Amino acid sequence: MRNLETWMWAEACEILDRADRLHRQFFRPTVMNARRLTWEPPVDVYENSYECKIMIALPGVAPEHLNIILEGGHLIIAGQRHLPDSAQAHIRRLEIPYGRFERRIELPEGHFEMGTREFVNGCLLISLRKL
Repeated sequence: MRNLETWMWAEACEILDRADRLHRQFFRPTVMNARRLTWEPPVDVYENSYECKIMIALPGVAPEHLNIILEGGHLIIAGQRHLPDSAQAHIRRLEIPYGRFERRIELPEGHFEMGTREFVNGCLLISLRKL
């Protein structure tokens, strides 16, 4: 019975450790410069023979708060997620990152031009056409 309890405790600690690593991976703060702390939204990159599609998880971010730059072999998405108006509320839990964010995505080999941009289910979907 003691070995079972030890094993269960070790397994629980390992699951918590994995969950913490995943959380840090998706919402890790980064230093954009010495003055400003930022966070990085998670991304998915898909490629076929004629385009590269990039999906960036940005729920709650308004399109007018985004800056998208195609620079050399990188796509840079920067912006800000604002806290909801909580002047009359007590914050009980704050897990969603807010404030400035920036994500620099290394693109596959080749030359690209900006294609479409659209919000789909809280994600920004960007299509880059291959030249």
